[in-house]
Amino acid sequence: MTYAVALNLERGLVFASDTRTNAGFDNIAQYRKMQIWRKPGNRVFVLLSAGNLAVTQTVVNLLNERLDDEESNVPNLYNVANMYRAARIVGDAIREARRIDGAALEAARVGFNTHFIFGGQIEGEKPRLFQVYPEGNFIESTSDTPFFQIGEHKYGKPILDRVARADMRLGEAAKIVLLSFDSTLRSNLSVGMPIDLVVYERDALDITREIRIGPDDAYFRKLSNAWSEALRQAVTTIDEFKV
Repeated sequence: MTYAVALNLERGLVFASDTRTNAGFDNIAQYRKMQIWRKPGNRVFVLLSAGNLAVTQTVVNLLNERLDDEESNVPNLYNVANMYRAARIVGDAIREARRIDGAALEAARVGFNTHFIFGGQIEGEKPRLFQVYPEGNFIESTSDTPFFQIGEHKYGKPILDRVARADMRLGEAAKIVLLSFDSTLRSNLSVGMPIDLVVYERDALDITREIRIGPDDAYFRKLSNAWSEALRQAVTTIDEFKV
């Protein structure tokens, strides 16, 4: 399984995903679940994935094949006019992957299980963020709910529900994203480090802050310890239940 989360804020976008893949208890590996496309000064896209890794790879390859076909008039991520059309291209690639492999997966009782978060910015538009479903349709984030999660999201959701706001600073948002990961890592073995993190500043039209956070990362260890201590102190300071 996996865990991935993204926030759409007034100041930009924050993306994060883990790297653990599972094919049974004794077959655990690492695989990057964050894909980035960019044309500096014009557009930048980030795609996070969760679910069947083979399906995910098919979708990404289909998206890249369109980019390589320069002589075709078929729309691709580098020539569409807006983010909505870019999200449609991602949805079309998912449907094409289903057409190729869906019947075989259903026959094997595996199911066509793949979910995506897709976001970025095209010159002339504000940053936008979408959650794309296995059927290829999608929804867009709003100021009321500025984040999306896919994969094992239940452990990391409470802090986002309580704290995430569209007017947050990017550094503040990155902090709560990592706290969300810390909670998930403590409670679910199917999610594992390292964590890929991208912080995108609005109108930059390029990725300038991308980092991979491993288990020995000094900031993440400090964050995790501080969060545990803050929770313990909160529990001790709140009035006990009267019995």
